[in-house]
Amino acid sequence: MPVPSLLAVFAHPDDESLFSGGVLARHAAAGARTAVVTATWAADTRRAAELAEALRILGAGKPRLLGYADARVPRSAPGSPRFCDAPLEESVGRLVAHLREFRPQIVVTHDAYGGLSGHEDHVHAHRVTVLAVQAAGLERLYPDAGAPWQPSALYLATHPHSAVRALSVFGLDGKGMNTVPDDRVTATVDVRPWLERKWAAVRAHRSEVERGAAPGLLGGLPDDVRESILGTEWYIRQECVSGVLGATELTV
Repeated sequence: MPVPSLLAVFAHPDDESLFSGGVLARHAAAGARTAVVTATWAADTRRAAELAEALRILGAGKPRLLGYADARVPRSAPGSPRFCDAPLEESVGRLVAHLREFRPQIVVTHDAYGGLSGHEDHVHAHRVTVLAVQAAGLERLYPDAGAPWQPSALYLATHPHSAVRALSVFGLDGKGMNTVPDDRVTATVDVRPWLERKWAAVRAHRSEVERGAAPGLLGGLPDDVRESILGTEWYIRQECVSGVLGATELTV
């Protein structure tokens, strides 16, 4: 059975590698079409160039940038509004255009918490993606964005309560981590066979390594500890409006 095509939508360069690098590499290695839409940072920035290298490693094509500014880094897209401040209809429309052009069977994005830290851009990316997945299949919404296309499944990258101890290296205590009850997780993916590629993609975001963000913190850990953090990816599956969710499953 062919492996389903997959489009990941994340807020910042490096989110795709940290949260879904294993699944992206796994689907690409199996011959599936994969791609990533990133909400923030302009195409002529260093982080966009690092994103291009990470996607090359993961087999996810060229960067697809919505072009908004990072909520906490105005220089990320000079002259453009912060992602969180942009008109919602505009942001959804830009993403709908990518969905209709790429025509993925599966869409992956942040969970409703926006991941462990709850970064405002992550939360907003979740909201925009959920709306865009619904709108993409409706012909009267965004008629200039291409022919309607309804993805079959939406998966939210998340972390279960049981992973709190391993994730404590990020400097958050258990109460400060946005994790979900384990029984909310509907897909647990062992990505250790693709861990070398995933870790190389994370390290491609060199500016984040240099400033001691998550890629930098991970680089300072022993190999076995880093594997315990990056070797598993967790997802919550949400039903798409088409009601055909069971027809397409994330490859686990």
